[in-house]
Amino acid sequence: MYIIIIFLLFTVLLLKIGLNIKFKDIKTIKQLGFNKELLEITNKLPNNEQVCKAVLKMLNNADVNIQKEANSRTSLYIVMSNKIIIGNIQDSFTRIQTIVHECIHSIQNKNILKFNFIFSNIYLLYFGIVVICMFFKIPKTIQVAYILLIIQIIISIVHLLIRSYIEIDAMVRAQYITSSYLNATILKEDEKKILSKKYEELNNVGIKLYVFILSSKCILRTLLYSIIILIRIFI
Repeated sequence: MYIIIIFLLFTVLLLKIGLNIKFKDIKTIKQLGFNKELLEITNKLPNNEQVCKAVLKMLNNADVNIQKEANSRTSLYIVMSNKIIIGNIQDSFTRIQTIVHECIHSIQNKNILKFNFIFSNIYLLYFGIVVICMFFKIPKTIQVAYILLIIQIIISIVHLLIRSYIEIDAMVRAQYITSSYLNATILKEDEKKILSKKYEELNNVGIKLYVFILSSKCILRTLLYSIIILIRIFI
């Protein structure tokens, strides 16, 4: 069990080094998101709902429902109801690429999206159940606990692969579709170039940061379960 714990911690460290993750990356994204000069440019563009409709039309997918959520900053595409929820992101220059990102989700393979939705919930439910069971010393034998740990690792890997594929695909494509959308707007050429360059910069940081955070969450859940098993061994 010590070997597993050390391996998991070492994996997080390797991911940080391999992806060249720095704490300033998060700061960079926040600074870009609320940059006043960039916001002044995007304020010249239509509101979020109009942007969403225009992008969906570009993608030949105008039958998606659009819902504004003023009390949340979260924007997402819900595959089960074919709906895009747009959070309160009008005060961020990233709003355009965020909306494009969710529009791209709406044209991704529906079977994969539905599988991800169902499997993600199963993954979280499984983790919650096994952790609670371990606290109540269920199962009784450590051997069964090890089997549950192996299952945890397998479903974590599946979750990571599917979710990464969906999100990275949307993030990469969003950069180019956003540029296409900007080219069709009333913005000046220099303003279009500035936004496109900053969206590219945002993507370069955002993709690697997303992969690191998602991977770390999966690893840390498995690490927590491993520590609980270790505690069980000595109690």
